[in-house]
Amino acid sequence: MNNDLEKRIRDAMLNPRNMGEMAGADSVGTVGNSECGEMLRMWVKFKEENGKKVIDRATFQSFGCETAIAVASLATELIRGKTAEEALALKTEELAGELGALPPMKIHCAQLVEGALRSALEPQNAKTEQPMSQPAAPTLLDSFSKPKAGMKITFLDEPKS
Repeated sequence: MNNDLEKRIRDAMLNPRNMGEMAGADSVGTVGNSECGEMLRMWVKFKEENGKKVIDRATFQSFGCETAIAVASLATELIRGKTAEEALALKTEELAGELGALPPMKIHCAQLVEGALRSALEPQNAKTEQPMSQPAAPTLLDSFSKPKAGMKITFLDEPKS
């Protein structure tokens, strides 16, 4: 990866936008594989604007590399104000926004974001108004299976600069 792209990814990571769960989302999409460790969930809220249903806000949670988080952060800004059809028409490379072209080894990061977006926005996946008596959608953490017996999880300290 070139230094310019690394700097843009680092800048996006220092100030991620729209990270976290969204209560009351109209649609939720999840994509990834807990076996390899990369997963991304996207929440979308719509509003009525000029007689059209457009994306008011989108948020995400990610278990993935810095590039996937940076692309998700930028994509949630990029889709704001678009209809579901307009957002779904965006190409994988367009979702990377101001990061620009990603190297071949990082294209899967944008594809992860595109998959979560498709999962949330395609008509068969859009949830209907959910009654208050139903539990909220599980969090991304809930999507991971419980550790096997005897497995020990160790949290690492952040590296000091």
